[in-house]
Amino acid sequence: MNMLVNDFAARADTASGERPLLRIVIVGHVDHGKSTLIGRLLHETGSLPDGKLESIKAISERRGVPFEWSFLLDALQTERDQGITLDTSQIHFRTAKRDVVLIDAPGHAEFLRNMITGAAQADAAVLVIDAAEGVREQTRRHCYLLHLLGITQVAVVINKMDRVDFDESRFRELETEMARHLASIELSTTTIIPVSARDGDGIARHRASIAWYTGPTVLQALDRFLPAKPLTDLPLAIPVQAVYKFDARRIVAGRLETGRISVGDDIVIMPRGTTARLQSIEAWPMSEDSQRPRSARAGQSIGLTLDRQVFVERGDVISTPAAPARKVRRLRARVFWLDEEPLTVGAAIGLRIGMAECRGTVSLIENAVDPGELAPDEASAIARNHVGEIEIALLQPIAADLYTANPRTGRLVLDLAGRIAGGGLILEVDDAPDRLKEPNRSTAADHAALETQCTRLNAGLIDLPPAKRLALFRKEIAGRLVFATSFGPEDQIILHLLVEQAIDVDIVTLDTGRLFPQTHELWAETERRYGRRIHAFYPQHDKLEALTERHGINGFYASREARLACCEVRKVAPLNRALAGAAGWIVGLRADQSQHRRGTALLSVDERNLFKLSPLLDWTRQAVLDFTAAHRIQTNPLHQQGFASIGCAPCTRAVAPGEPERAGRWWWESDEKKECGLHERPTPAKIPA
Repeated sequence: MNMLVNDFAARADTASGERPLLRIVIVGHVDHGKSTLIGRLLHETGSLPDGKLESIKAISERRGVPFEWSFLLDALQTERDQGITLDTSQIHFRTAKRDVVLIDAPGHAEFLRNMITGAAQADAAVLVIDAAEGVREQTRRHCYLLHLLGITQVAVVINKMDRVDFDESRFRELETEMARHLASIELSTTTIIPVSARDGDGIARHRASIAWYTGPTVLQALDRFLPAKPLTDLPLAIPVQAVYKFDARRIVAGRLETGRISVGDDIVIMPRGTTARLQSIEAWPMSEDSQRPRSARAGQSIGLTLDRQVFVERGDVISTPAAPARKVRRLRARVFWLDEEPLTVGAAIGLRIGMAECRGTVSLIENAVDPGELAPDEASAIARNHVGEIEIALLQPIAADLYTANPRTGRLVLDLAGRIAGGGLILEVDDAPDRLKEPNRSTAADHAALETQCTRLNAGLIDLPPAKRLALFRKEIAGRLVFATSFGPEDQIILHLLVEQAIDVDIVTLDTGRLFPQTHELWAETERRYGRRIHAFYPQHDKLEALTERHGINGFYASREARLACCEVRKVAPLNRALAGAAGWIVGLRADQSQHRRGTALLSVDERNLFKLSPLLDWTRQAVLDFTAAHRIQTNPLHQQGFASIGCAPCTRAVAPGEPERAGRWWWESDEKKECGLHERPTPAKIPA
């Protein structure tokens, strides 16, 4: 980020209540004069560093070009050569009534990402329009972006009036057009001002050239903007950045985005809802205990210690019990999409809110609009540089707020494969209890349609090798696909094929908390070899506590009911979270693993109404071993010790020669149909509440 700094800059974020601080983003089509306007504002307010103006004039003379106010901002050589602003710059200056941070956002279409980054910080906006060129596509797009980001105060500057000989009729024409346009997207204009930024007309004072205009100057308009509510007056929100073990203390580090906090305050950690009391506030460099701060406020980065040991991780949000952040499982957001590929229903995307990151699936798209044309698009997709409202089903709960309640924790960023793909505002959230344990509800007609599609696909898959089965499954099934691995040799082969063919699926695993150490080691080795992060899903802590309280730590040996309850909490419920919003999933089942699995279909529609593919269904165990050897695929060393099927350590033993593969799973049960519920729902067990 390029910075122009004067003696106010160091004080900008700590402005006292006597002079309110206002953040204003300045936007507009490329070459409509934003940089010129900013340069003139700095000059008119006496905010240029000593010698800066003379330096720029000297550079212009050496280059043999006329002096331009915009050169004050084009600090990079590449920017001067190209004549466009590439990044957002923050410029600090003072008006008669307040301190201002002016955020210069790029107008060029290729740099909309940077424009969103700048506008997201603003309380108000100045929109610049060339009087000669008028309203352009990018002008409308920027207006919609301001609406998207929740900026409701807008001043429109009709610049370059000198190019139209200060014609009042031209100004009135643009004034009417912009007032109507902004009203149509629920933006209200503070004022619309005619100026010549190059010559200074209408910037700080009225001049004869625009004597027909009696409204405020640009500087007067800036003073009319209402500052945002002070961050210290909003509810407490501290997104956790990290947790450190320091001497005998666990220090929770983060920045106070909003609110205040004092030693002794009760806090709640969301999304888990764990409560504690603030024991101390840590500051750096270290000071004597008697000098440690007793309170902190919005804008400070601090460390906290709590009065008891509780689980806290990066992305959690610390707030007060009276006004906690929301525990969000589904959300609705208004987003601006930036990626070349359209955003579609069923798309798997990354979501970032504050320090938290999670995965989710787009379950609904509505009100898709081209900001340049304001033309609604009824298709269930949002094209590049278009806006729409979406609903996202999250794979795990996340802490967030509505934008209207707290702008700092109510904005989100969307990413695809680690790259920024969009952003927006959280409009609604659903924090209802998790309903994902139950099969996805659908009508009989929906289920029949899936079964028909399944029958058709099975006919095409049956004669293909596993690699082509996977590729065809990805091609034919729209939406998010999930591969669930337990790191058995079948799963390792499937992962190898998916990576080899670059097939787009989410790779997940279930860490029950009782896996063999060798399984964890294989997990790490597999990630290193294939360069893919395997997303883990864990049992919910409260359910695990209730399970152990009722049955004991190894109660699953006592009864089938207790064993099924354990599998439900440690495996089935996490799998349901992993499959939330998916269209299908891939598993490593083989028909000859057990008598019960001989009736498994290559492709089926499961009880969740998801397509379920077993690409190695017709392979033998020997074929699996031959393939892993030929391709040097890593497998669990326990297989060399007689463990054929490996699950949780307390529930798995080696098998004797001649025993079926799954004889070592839950060996104390006599029933041959040994399943945990991942692949077939057993008779429901009574699960602790």
